[in-house]
Amino acid sequence: MIAPDLTLTIPDQLGRVHFVGIGGSGMSGIARLFLNRGYTVTGSDSKDSPNVTALRDLGATVFIGHDASNVGDADTLVVTGALWQDNPEYVLANERGLPVLHRAQALAWLIRAHRLVAVAGAHGKTTSTGMIVTGLLGLGQDPSFVNGGVIESLGVSSASGTDDLFVVEADESDGSFLLYHTAVALVTNVDPDHLDHYGSLEAFEAAFVAFSRNATELVVISSDDVGAVRVTGAITAGLSAADAAARVITFGEHPDSTVRVHSITTTGPVSFSVAWQGQDYNATLRIPGKHNAINAAGAFAVLVGLGFDPAASLDAIAGFGGTQRRFELHGTVGGVSVYDDYAHHPTEVAAALAAARTVVGEGRIIAVHQPHLYSRTRLFAQEFAETLEAFADQTIVLGVYGAREDPEPGVTGALVSERFRDPSHVAYVPDWQDAADYLASIARDGDFVVTLGCGDVNRIVPQLLASLEKVRG
Repeated sequence: MIAPDLTLTIPDQLGRVHFVGIGGSGMSGIARLFLNRGYTVTGSDSKDSPNVTALRDLGATVFIGHDASNVGDADTLVVTGALWQDNPEYVLANERGLPVLHRAQALAWLIRAHRLVAVAGAHGKTTSTGMIVTGLLGLGQDPSFVNGGVIESLGVSSASGTDDLFVVEADESDGSFLLYHTAVALVTNVDPDHLDHYGSLEAFEAAFVAFSRNATELVVISSDDVGAVRVTGAITAGLSAADAAARVITFGEHPDSTVRVHSITTTGPVSFSVAWQGQDYNATLRIPGKHNAINAAGAFAVLVGLGFDPAASLDAIAGFGGTQRRFELHGTVGGVSVYDDYAHHPTEVAAALAAARTVVGEGRIIAVHQPHLYSRTRLFAQEFAETLEAFADQTIVLGVYGAREDPEPGVTGALVSERFRDPSHVAYVPDWQDAADYLASIARDGDFVVTLGCGDVNRIVPQLLASLEKVRG
């Protein structure tokens, strides 16, 4: 993969902008904003998708497949860190001397005149960003935003608003979240991840310290996550108690949280209370899971930190209906329901499956896990196995989705399946059709099937439904 130059001076004018990998969730959202602002946008992707169709409908020219001719007369190239150095469009742009911007640089260029709320963390970012946007809209605001997933109630992952507030999901995976001139920073957690980029836990946490210190107005940060607690200690060191309280709002279940979430009921849609400045506020979300009550507390902390009314803020957040690829139901065949979730870290997998457990009733949970990245699979195989075995009744492990990484010898989905204590609870089935047929053979009435991963595992869902139809339809 390429290592974009994050120190590059961004031109005042970008002209015609070409996106390489325009169909991705983050890239498509940024491209939409450029289109909304009247820019000529072209792009390419390896395959067609609903994101590509939507961008074409807005006026973008999108090519399927990568070729130097796709660049045309573009003035600026926008890329992701997942791009390979031999990509012909990237090669041509360098030969022409065109500015090549990382997607975060392009987004930072768009944001530069706005008051930025940036949401970072190893997991929970997309949901938390969606909750903040939903809350602001419910409070009568009109923010601009870019989220990592489509907000169900809005049908889009990004939009240009008329207010000065701009809400973004900030990507920490390659350090690009440090590019933003942030006013309010929300840190959902600092759970170790992306160690292939950072090299150590200490470097990973140091990046979050820098991100938090960059915030000019306020930092909202978890009080439950041990990494986040260490970051809080670093950013408040040397401050008086009054200055620390003005600078930082903590949220979570910890009794010393500034915004404390308590009385969580997880049967069906989650209900809870948040304590803020001596008063309790109650809410019931439209989505399940204890983790979503905590996400909502973080979003609430952002809104009250911005000065909005507490009761009205929580009521507005409660209208959040989820984002695509977050415990999203795709169909039910013969009493077996098939969901898809973006979870790709052991903590996220645990949260997604725990949420499923609260609504599955007497049925079982069958996880279909697609490991993401060879490095993550190698580093966290044991944790994935322990989590899947603890939270799912049966697990099907697929092949590794390598994304930006080359294959590593010996690193396959079997690294996860072989670490189950009880091998009767897991099957490593790298062929998708075989996996779909195996799923149909073991599924029972009332079961929930949950595909898990941030690669392309959602594309197996039609095969799962078709195999279930053959057996149970």
